[in-house]
Amino acid sequence: MWIFGRKGASGFSASSTAEEVARGIDASGLTAIITGASSGLGVETARVLSLCGAHVIMAVRNVEAGKKVRESIIQKVPNAKIDVMELDLSSLASVRKFASEYNSSNLPLNLLINNAGVMATPFMLSQDNIEMQFATNHVGHFLLTNLLLDNMKKTAQESQKEGRIVNVSSEGHRFAYSEGIRFDKINDSSSYTSFYAYGQSKLANILHANELARRLKEEGANITANSLHPGAIPTNLSRHNSVIDSLSHWFGKYVLKSIPQGAATTCYVALHPQVKGVSGEYFADSNISKTSVLGTDVELAKKLWDFTVDLTKTV
Repeated sequence: MWIFGRKGASGFSASSTAEEVARGIDASGLTAIITGASSGLGVETARVLSLCGAHVIMAVRNVEAGKKVRESIIQKVPNAKIDVMELDLSSLASVRKFASEYNSSNLPLNLLINNAGVMATPFMLSQDNIEMQFATNHVGHFLLTNLLLDNMKKTAQESQKEGRIVNVSSEGHRFAYSEGIRFDKINDSSSYTSFYAYGQSKLANILHANELARRLKEEGANITANSLHPGAIPTNLSRHNSVIDSLSHWFGKYVLKSIPQGAATTCYVALHPQVKGVSGEYFADSNISKTSVLGTDVELAKKLWDFTVDLTKTV
């Protein structure tokens, strides 16, 4: 229970902040991409990684907002090495453009933090005719990761430093549709439920990380892949649901995590020496945790991988 701040095996608890879990860690020489870094948890993750000396690339949909965040971080961390690049995860063309530009820049890539997301949106389709939550939270990140993977492998090999891929999921994955991933009904508006669809996309984040971890281990690549639950936090993620949005802002300071506490697990999984060599795990409160039964389904993870590969190939 985070209110009591009970520490887990890592020595950290749900009340630990991002700065606390990263204290003393030297990330200079590391290059990190953080998606959705212009608001909420992404901002704090970018700030703390910059504070530790990492070169941070903020991959954001709204470049102007990203530039303002960049300036605010530089004011607090004058030596911050931080850049802004445009990325709309709901558009596979935008994902391809971002990856192509990044790979052409000759920048290395040690850390990929798949943080961006939308939550409980009304039914809508992305530009590529994929249900918006599945498109943004899972498919966009899946394609982005695949397109940047060779760069990460090369960086890990040349730098002799472990690469880390971090998928920000949610305990919401426990509330997916009963079958987990509705492969034949992704775009079925008639049976769409915004919260189940959100849960489905967050379950997909976990399954993606697990299958990626399995493949990387098999290949012998010096890259880990993990997923995590940041905690319940009053960010603008709930803006599409007025009731939840109101409740989280009214009562959030009493029962929810702060943004510095919410970004802690991301920073822990991305940077901490305790996580070296750990792959295919799910974290919460800066400790290894357990997913739902579906979250550990190896066959479902493989099926989702093949399904998403086919989906991204056709668009």
